Amino acid sequence: MSRFRTPVKLSHYPFQISHQTSVLNMGSCFAEHIGGRLLRYKFPTLLNSHGILFNAISIAQALQDLLSEKQYVEADLFQHGEQWHSYAHHGHFSHPDLAEALAQINGRLNEARNFLEKTDILVLTLGTANAFSLRTSGAIVANCHKVPGTAFDRVRLLVSDIVKTLGDAIQALQNRRPELKVLLTVSPVRHIRDGLVENQRSKATLLLAAEALQQSFDFVYYFPSYEMVMDDLRDYRFYDQDMIHPSPMAIDYIWEQFRMAFFSEETQQLLQRIDRILSASRHRPFQPESAAHQTFQKKQLSEIAALQTKWPTLDFNKEITIFSNK
Repeated sequence: MSRFRTPVKLSHYPFQISHQTSVLNMGSCFAEHIGGRLLRYKFPTLLNSHGILFNAISIAQALQDLLSEKQYVEADLFQHGEQWHSYAHHGHFSHPDLAEALAQINGRLNEARNFLEKTDILVLTLGTANAFSLRTSGAIVANCHKVPGTAFDRVRLLVSDIVKTLGDAIQALQNRRPELKVLLTVSPVRHIRDGLVENQRSKATLLLAAEALQQSFDFVYYFPSYEMVMDDLRDYRFYDQDMIHPSPMAIDYIWEQFRMAFFSEETQQLLQRIDRILSASRHRPFQPESAAHQTFQKKQLSEIAALQTKWPTLDFNKEITIFSNK
């Protein structure tokens, strides 16, 4: 960590994340980075039930979907550009066939609803306070799906609207899961298409809303992803070539801070063992039929068996297949 300037001071978190902890991760594209790392290291994690969601109102609406018995039907979708879309979902769920689009949406919704029943920690990454509302109804949309801009009004969400709508959703979740902890973070991804000034005002709105939610609920906590990039790294070399998204080095740094904040020493040691297996699974031998490589494969399978004996929930099916097939 010495290659970086003085780290952002992290708050004390009265909980840890382990491989016995179920984590529901939702929000902007930056949520994919943290949630993706959790999935990579075999934590029980479900990522973005509605796809990537940028604004807090759409995130709250997605949470209410999980709490309800709602199933999406044809009336909830619309056709544009030869595809069926949902204004509550990312384009990942869009499909030329209506039945397939509904099957994807409802299948993922049911999976997330079942996961919610065992969720211990909800991680929400807020991307922007700028949003689009349908002129016909005033409803905030999660994605415009390349529908002409004349169909929408551009709005900046108010702190009070975010706190009320998202607060109602997480309170309802906590009523369902009394031991639930909520971890809020603001994405460091820069929405500069809105303009430099507008992006900063948007982020400021999210920061104030996150603070208000943390003060309102004793089960809500804040992790400073945005501040780490803005105030700790503070250099454009920590952004990718598009100058919008954090670079791999910046993501590694935030993950390192996340790891130190929430993982016990035992969990961190387990991650090192998992990482060695993952690295071994990417190995491409020059002589796959050699005795040395056969021994290497057996060693990896033995290490997986040892880990699964102690942590039965670890899913190494992909790696077992790789080592067995080789």
